[in-house]
Parts: sequence; structure tokens; C-alpha cells
Amino acid sequence: MKLIKHSIMNLKKPKFWDYKRPNFTSNLLFPVSKLVEIKSSWQKIKSKKVEKIKTICVGNIYLGGTGKTSIAIELKKILDEQNIKSCFIKKRYSNQVDEQRLLEKFGKTFIDKSRFEALKNAGSENFKVAIFDDGLQDKDISYDITFVCFNKKNLIGNGRIIPAGPLRESLDNLEKYKNIFLNGNDEDNENLKKNFNQKYLDLNFFEFKYELLNLNQIDFNKKYVVFSGIGNHQTFVDMLKKNKIDIIQNFEFSDHYNYLKKDIEGIVKCASKNNAKILTTEKDYLRLNKHLQAGIDYTKINLKISEKDKLKKKILELI
Repeated sequence: MKLIKHSIMNLKKPKFWDYKRPNFTSNLLFPVSKLVEIKSSWQKIKSKKVEKIKTICVGNIYLGGTGKTSIAIELKKILDEQNIKSCFIKKRYSNQVDEQRLLEKFGKTFIDKSRFEALKNAGSENFKVAIFDDGLQDKDISYDITFVCFNKKNLIGNGRIIPAGPLRESLDNLEKYKNIFLNGNDEDNENLKKNFNQKYLDLNFFEFKYELLNLNQIDFNKKYVVFSGIGNHQTFVDMLKKNKIDIIQNFEFSDHYNYLKKDIEGIVKCASKNNAKILTTEKDYLRLNKHLQAGIDYTKINLKISEKDKLKKKILELI
């Protein structure tokens, strides 16, 4: 079962996952999803902790593209403002070097194939708080606070667990996680809040939106060819359009895509043909080999979090 789950998570996301209702393919795979759910429910949290270090997990139930890394960085900034010694924990994946490098820009990052081993290393260096970028489904660790992230473009997809849908576990687990981050417009967020509040008790909601930090580096007299290999490419494109960036072509790659020379050559050729500039995300830029970075600009983003004082209070209660 672990092999099935791992293999699916490393493939490009099927379109039927994001249909509003399950289709024939989803129904065909539904028995496998039930086995995944049953196996997960049998795995009890081992309640492992490291003495004197608190843990915050930023995760998701919908597979990929929900803003976990950006939120982890914002939580680190809150702790930095209070002079609380904190770090990041990231499980080692060969295809997620971009996220590792991005986290390292903002603080010490412990990376290991075992999150618990990384946590022990952080504890040995006297960090007070460890922020986990992903790991909600890791049963080896009992977290002090958990945050679940949702994106407006996908929300919960067809509502089913992989492989029949995009969910990594049952939505019923929201009741134990309690804290939810929503990235979307007001109408989408309110509908989701209403839906969740009807089913689950005592949930805390925090909303966030992306803001471009380096608009002053954008040439608004130029056309742009854009590309990304992130969990939600369309969110990136929509953000650029909202900021009046003239996009003539956009290329979408799978999440954490390992770019080949021919991929970038194709994008450069398209831009040259149209006298356009090239723009990507900071994550994608960090994933490129240095010899492929020439002539490519990237966006820097910031998160605008609503009810930030409420969030600060919740984080600082942990200490």
C-alpha cells in the first residue's frame, strides 16, 4: 500500500481528481482508496517528542499546491520578531531541493530522510521551536500545533482519498488538527468555512493571499513568457495577470519538475520569437542549474495573513 501511495504522489495529478463529483475512474479506484484510509486509521501516532523543543507542522490534506512552504516561512518570521530561536524541518526528497533552498534563505533547516531524526538534531542545537514544512501524515511525531492548508483553485477536489481523489487522508481528521489556512477569494473561503463548520467542531480559520514583492523589477512595457513546475500553476498565472503582467504564453510542468536543457531552450526560443522576457517562480528558479538561469527573472512573494494577531497569539501560547 505504501508503494502504491508513493508512486501516485510522484505522478502528474490526474484531471478527474479536481472534478466537483467523482467520475467513473474515481469510482473504479474507490475500493483502493478505502484500503488506504483503513490502513492510515490503523497507524497510531507514536507520540515521539524531543525534550525542550516545541513543534509546529504546516501540512495539507489536498495533495500539493496549498502554500505550505510560504506559510512555514511566515510563522518563522513571527517567531523571529519575538527573538525565539526556531528552525525548519524538511524531509529529504531528491526532487524538492527548491523548497529546501528556499527555507534555508530564512533560517536553519534540518533535512533528513527521517523527520524525527532531523528534530533530534535541532534539539541538540538548543532550538526552541521546530517548524515542519509538510509532515501532517507522519505518524512518528506528535506535533504541538498543526495547520492544514487549502487553496481556492482545488479546495478538496472530488473529495476522495488517493488514488480515487487528491486527498492524503480523510477530511474528518480536521477535527483533531483544528487550525486551517485558506487561500482564496472571500466567497470561496466563506463557503468552505460554512461547509466545514457544519461538520466539524471548534475550527480556527486563517486566510492568506499572495502579494508580489518585486513588482519594481517587472518591465510593464514588455510581454512575458512564464513557466512553473509547482503544485498549482494557475494560481501563479492568475497572480501575474492580477498585477497587469502581459503574458503571451505560459508553460506548465509537473510539481517539483526537474528541468532539462531542452525544456529551457524551448522556453527561450518562444520568448525570443515574440521579443518577450521570461518569468518564473522563485522555487523554479532555485531548481534550475546555474547555467540555465541566465535571462530568466523570478517572482518574490509575500503572504498577507488575515487575523495575524490571532495567529501570533496562538503561536506564542506554545512557548
